Amino acid sequence: MNQQPIIALDFPNEQEVMAFLNRFQGEALSVKIGMELFYQNGFHLLDKIRTMGHQIFLDLKLHDIPNTVQMAMKGLAQFDVQMVNVHAAGGSVMMQAAREGLEQGAQGSQATKLIAVTQLTSTNPIIGVKEQQLAVSLADSALHYAQLTKASGLDGVVCSALESKQIELACGKDFLKVTPGIRMLANPTDDQKRIATPKIARMNGATHIVVGRPITKALDPVKAYQDILLNWEEGK
Repeated sequence: MNQQPIIALDFPNEQEVMAFLNRFQGEALSVKIGMELFYQNGFHLLDKIRTMGHQIFLDLKLHDIPNTVQMAMKGLAQFDVQMVNVHAAGGSVMMQAAREGLEQGAQGSQATKLIAVTQLTSTNPIIGVKEQQLAVSLADSALHYAQLTKASGLDGVVCSALESKQIELACGKDFLKVTPGIRMLANPTDDQKRIATPKIARMNGATHIVVGRPITKALDPVKAYQDILLNWEEGK
């Protein structure tokens, strides 16, 4: 998947998605399709968006027993998407099963990258201690999950930009660090807790950024995207 910012298409229906994408005058984008859009619109939208020339990160965060995840990933492998994910909290056996399912479904093809979620960027230290009962910091938890993900044979992780440098040092520059929670300085934080600008994310070792509302809710989404792209490029 190329390294341009990934736009989170968090819309409820196909009509809003098409209206948004048509603003970009045929430009090839990288987009994320998550639960809100996928569960309400199904697989046909993946084909339609791919036909338009866009790359897709299918963000379903699979987390279940190993056999279920393996069979689900085998089914997802038949669709032309560039990245899929699971939850690292499912454990190494589940992650290995996901990899096996993806390879089985794609008949050995490695075209689709498989990554794992470490800690959601909406999670803050209070949630980590009181609700997850973490005995370590969020940063240490994310690093542990990243190392477990790499040992399980996956291509990278979803993490915040606050952890990406530490993960890069531990897992290498080629290990994908996909960072949500991206905001320009003028943007509201919304429900994100661990955030960074595109430039800071890249300087911290992020290989990809995911940006939703700062683009999709902007009065001029194309300009918002271009501003974020420019800020991202400045972080090289």
